[in-house]
Amino acid sequence: MASTTHAPIGYLLHLADNALVLGQRNAEWCGHGPILEEDLALANNSLDLLGQARLLYQHAATLINADADARQRFEHLRGARTDGAVTEDTLAYFRDAHEFHNLTLLELPHSGPLAGTASGDRDYATTIVRNFLYSAFMVHLWDRLQASADTQLAAIAAKSLKEVRYHLRHASDWLVRFGDGTDESHARAQAALDHLLPYCQEFWTGSEAEGAALANGTGIEVAGLQADWNALVDETVQEATLRRPSGQGYVTQGKRGVHSEHMGFLLADMQSLARAHPQAVW
Repeated sequence: MASTTHAPIGYLLHLADNALVLGQRNAEWCGHGPILEEDLALANNSLDLLGQARLLYQHAATLINADADARQRFEHLRGARTDGAVTEDTLAYFRDAHEFHNLTLLELPHSGPLAGTASGDRDYATTIVRNFLYSAFMVHLWDRLQASADTQLAAIAAKSLKEVRYHLRHASDWLVRFGDGTDESHARAQAALDHLLPYCQEFWTGSEAEGAALANGTGIEVAGLQADWNALVDETVQEATLRRPSGQGYVTQGKRGVHSEHMGFLLADMQSLARAHPQAVW
């Protein structure tokens, strides 16, 4: 194993956490979709993301279990000792909010700004805009990661790229339908874009894990994707007859473990069963 280049544990967890958290959010539409076709579409989107997360968590767990240095780096990320073998379930269900490194954009509820204890009606425009902004980013990231020096990560990237291209097409089509539709659908799409675009600033801020992945050839410089992402976003927003807001403001730090108030509630829903029955076999 020492002769093979592997992505840093923190980098694999960042990518996996992104997929898991967005998959959990999109799965909340199951049984609540605006029409049956979209109910199924979002469920399939979630399954794709869950599959990506599983592959990345499995890769990370294998490295942690096989290499003492990798385990030490993982424990440093956690800020706690880890006993026994690490599995994909360990990584998904038995880490707390500050141990997750997903983008803050992905943990937000399907509505406008809310306090963590508040609840609001699901807004499909918010879901579509988030999926569009994130997929427009990941379609470029997965494409570049196909050349990763970590061959396992490169293979995951190749599989994930096929899926995210569909996610991007689905979200783009709906964004155009909303923006170029009725007055209400246009207003909702514009409000969602105004709300979510500032969170995308986090895409371009590097983290320690991303820097380590870039240094050993397993990751890429995310700032180098910004021009392509801007071009794709501008083209689709213009087609949807929407106005692109400035996107400036506070830069979130979810990838560094600093999350919104919504993250704990999301994890409580997702992790409660596994934590109540930690020895269960499904």
